[in-house]
Amino acid sequence: PEATEEPEPAGEQLKIGFLADFSGPLAEFGPVIQTGVDLAIKHINAVGGVNGQDVIVVTGDTRVDPTQAVEEARRLIEVEGVHAIVGPLSSTATLAVAESVAAGAGIPVISPSATSPALSVSDDDGYLFRSTTSDAAQGVILAGLADNQGLDNVAVLYRDDAYGQGLSDAFVGAFTNLFGGTATAVAYSADGQISYLAELQQAADNNATVLVAVAFPDEALVFIREAIENDIFTTFLFVDGTKSQDLIDGIGAEYLNGMFGTSPGAGPETPSLSVWNASYVAEYGALPTLPFVREAYDAAIAVALAAEAAGSTDGTAIRDHLPLVGAPGGDIASPGINSLVRAMETLRAGGDINYQGAATSLDWNEVGDVTSGYIEIWQYAEGAIVSVTEVPFSLE
Repeated sequence: PEATEEPEPAGEQLKIGFLADFSGPLAEFGPVIQTGVDLAIKHINAVGGVNGQDVIVVTGDTRVDPTQAVEEARRLIEVEGVHAIVGPLSSTATLAVAESVAAGAGIPVISPSATSPALSVSDDDGYLFRSTTSDAAQGVILAGLADNQGLDNVAVLYRDDAYGQGLSDAFVGAFTNLFGGTATAVAYSADGQISYLAELQQAADNNATVLVAVAFPDEALVFIREAIENDIFTTFLFVDGTKSQDLIDGIGAEYLNGMFGTSPGAGPETPSLSVWNASYVAEYGALPTLPFVREAYDAAIAVALAAEAAGSTDGTAIRDHLPLVGAPGGDIASPGINSLVRAMETLRAGGDINYQGAATSLDWNEVGDVTSGYIEIWQYAEGAIVSVTEVPFSLE
C-alpha cells in the first residue's frame, strides 16, 4: 500500500484558568464577566485554536477571599494544569494570587477588573498584567465628575482593602488638590458588617452633602438603604464596584434615579468595538450593562495570541510575549473572527501584530498596566444603567 503522509503533530493544548467570583460580594459579576471569556474562546477556536488545538477554560470561584483565591489558583495550576489565568476580579485577590502563587509557578495572570494602583508596584516578577485601567485614572475622572456637579464637600465610604483604599485615595487626592474640594473618607471592614450606621454618621460629621460609595454591591445595598432610611445621605456617587442591577432591584429605582457613577469604559464606538458589540449581541441577545466584560474578552484573546506568538504554552514564554502582541508597530488586529484569522496567520508566519482590544489598546508598560484608555460616566436612570459619556485618559 502507498504510504500516507502523517499529519503534523499539534502542540500542547492551551488551558486558561478563569478565576472569578461566583459567590460572595461580587457574585453578580462573575457569570457576566465570564461571557466575555467564553466569547473570546469561541472566536479563537473558530480560527483554529492555538497550536492546532482548541483552547479550553477551567473556572475557579474566589469569593473575594484572598485565601480562597490562592487555593483555587493552586488547584488550577497544579491539578488542572492551566498555562495562564484570567482574573481574579478583585484587587486584593489578584495581588494574593500573583505574589503568592503565579510568580513562583511561572504562570501569567491578567485581571480584567483589578483596578487598585497597588498592582503597579506588586512583587510579581513580571507575571501580573491587567486589561483594565488603574484607579489612578478613575479617581481623577470621578473627582472631576463631582466638581462638575457643583460639589465641594463630599464623604467617601470605602471598602478597607486594596481596591477601596486605592480608589478612595485617588479620588480624595484629586478632589482636594485639583478641584479644591473637601472630602472625608471613612473605611469599613471588608469582612462584612450587619450595619454601617456608625461609619455613615462619621462620614456625615463634616456636613458632607453627597456620599461616594466605593464598595461592592451587597455591602452598598445595606449602607445606602441605612443612609436613606436614617436621612444621613440621600444623594450618592457611584463607581465600578457599585455599578449594579442588584442595587437598583434591592433599593428601588426611584431612590437612585438620576445619580451618576464612573467605571473603566470602552471609549467611543470604533470599527473594532462595533464588531465586538455585534458579536456579543448575536451570542447573548444584548450588550452587558455590568463592567469588565470587554476587558475579560481582551485578556483571554491576549493569552491565546501570546501563546501562538511564542509557539508554546509555557507560562514564562506567554508572559514574555504578552507585551509584544499589543505593542505599536505590528499589523493591527482587533476583536472578531475576521481580524483574528489574519492575526493568527501573521503570527504563524513569524510576523508582529498590534492587538487593539474591545476595551482598550493592550499597550502594556513595564509593570503590566495599560497606559491609556477611557473612563465611562454612567447614570442610574428609570431602573436601568445608562452610559452617558466616555472620558479619555493617559497615564504616561
